[in-house]
Amino acid sequence: MGAYRAEDDYDYLFKVVLIGDSGVGKSNLLSRFTKDEFSLESKSTIGVEFATRTIHVADKVVKAQIWDTAGQERYRAITSAYYRGAVGALLVYDVTRQTTLENAARWLKELRDHTDSAIIIMLVGNKADLRHLRAVTVEEAKEFAEKESTFFMETSALESTNVESAFTEVLAQIHCVVSRASLEGGDSPTSLPKGQSINVGSKDDVSAVKNPGCCSA
Repeated sequence: MGAYRAEDDYDYLFKVVLIGDSGVGKSNLLSRFTKDEFSLESKSTIGVEFATRTIHVADKVVKAQIWDTAGQERYRAITSAYYRGAVGALLVYDVTRQTTLENAARWLKELRDHTDSAIIIMLVGNKADLRHLRAVTVEEAKEFAEKESTFFMETSALESTNVESAFTEVLAQIHCVVSRASLEGGDSPTSLPKGQSINVGSKDDVSAVKNPGCCSA
């Protein structure tokens, strides 16, 4: 066991944003990861909220500040402030609603318009527990992720499937980029190569597109 560390004692603070249409489960992903809670009665987020959680990545203590915003159009004015300083993003769609994946391209464009090119992006297909209502196949989502050079994982905030993995993978990859940039003298790193498919977790219908280099442990 390591020595006790205070809540504000960390090596890195990484801002990660949650984006995607309203109702895809962004808030429940956030509460599951930061508080291990899930609410069936969860209401649409109004404006912006964020939560934090500290984890270990390699031998460093990383504090994640995760921002959650409303997916509705009327809150679009918060865009630039919301994205400012973000080094990671979870782009969430609902596996039971085809339109939420179709809209992912627009969310991705907005994200890339407002963030650094080295930002780590994970495409997340949430509500994977609703197998009988599935409208988006793993193959379809994986193809989108490979085309856009993002990571990909399916999750269930309800069953707590791969929620931990999705967030920690993003944080590990951010740490990887930051560490490499530091070793290279602070130059902005180029985008990492992505595309290798792996299986994560115990569910047969869960897969990921993951960077085969750097932090693939």
